[in-house]
Amino acid sequence: MLKISCICTDFHRDHVAQMLEWAEDEANKLGLTFDNPIWVPGALEIPLSVDRTFSDETIAGSIVLGVIEAGETHHGLVIGQAVIKTLLELQLIHDKPIGIGIIGPGARKAHLETRLEKHARAAVRAVARLQ
Repeated sequence: MLKISCICTDFHRDHVAQMLEWAEDEANKLGLTFDNPIWVPGALEIPLSVDRTFSDETIAGSIVLGVIEAGETHHGLVIGQAVIKTLLELQLIHDKPIGIGIIGPGARKAHLETRLEKHARAAVRAVARLQ
C-alpha cells in the first residue's frame, strides 16, 4: 500500500472530521493508507506541514482537507490563493502529488454539506491517479 500524508485544518473541525472519514474510506478503496492525520490551526499552516511530511521518503503524496469560508473582506481569497500557489510549488519541488480537498475560498455554511464528501474523495483520487 502506498502511504500518503493527510493534513487537516482545525478551523471548522467538525466538517473537516467528516471529510477525513470519507477520505480514509476512499484511500482504503484505492490501496492508499495514511497514518494519523496532522491537524493544523488553519489553511496557512497547511503548506509547511505538507513540506515536512514530504521529507519522509515513505510518503508518496499528500491530501489536504479544510474550509475557507466567505468573510466580510477578501482575506479568505488572499489566503486561498497563497495556499494553493504554495501547494502547487511543493508538488513540483518534491515531485509528489497533493490532492486538494479545500472547500472555498468564499464558502458559505449553506455550501458545505453538499461539498464535504465530494471534495474529500476527489482529493484522494487525485493523488491515486498520479502515482
